[in-house]
Amino acid sequence: MSRNLEALELWRGALVASVRAASPDLSARQLALLLTVYMTPPPHTVRGLAATLNVSKPAITRALDRLGRLGFTKRKRDAEDRRNVLVQRTVKGSVFLHEFGQMVIDAGAVQGALDASRLRPAAVSPAAPAPGPAPSASEPVSAPV
Repeated sequence: MSRNLEALELWRGALVASVRAASPDLSARQLALLLTVYMTPPPHTVRGLAATLNVSKPAITRALDRLGRLGFTKRKRDAEDRRNVLVQRTVKGSVFLHEFGQMVIDAGAVQGALDASRLRPAAVSPAAPAPGPAPSASEPVSAPV
């Protein structure tokens, strides 16, 4: 399997686990935004996040509205520059991402086990007869009784 397909299979496994879990179903944009807020050094502003993700500020605002309702992020006016809105992390968002990270690890473990089983040679049953020469066209082939 190509590396691209392996990566996609890992991502699919993680997403399927996420959909099956009782956790909120985030869009790709919301998840990218959440990961950016948590995995890059603060401070984060709506303007800066829009530039980083190359999407409009209204799109960031809509995604932050949802993440805020879920309690994964919060917004606060910058005390030094009231025009800026700072995006902050929350404990609930940290817990969500920790659990999501575990789903990715688990999906990788499952994928690794599947890959290993594909590479392992098939076991031969001791009761199975050893393959012999194929019968010639003149010999009758008998069916097992």
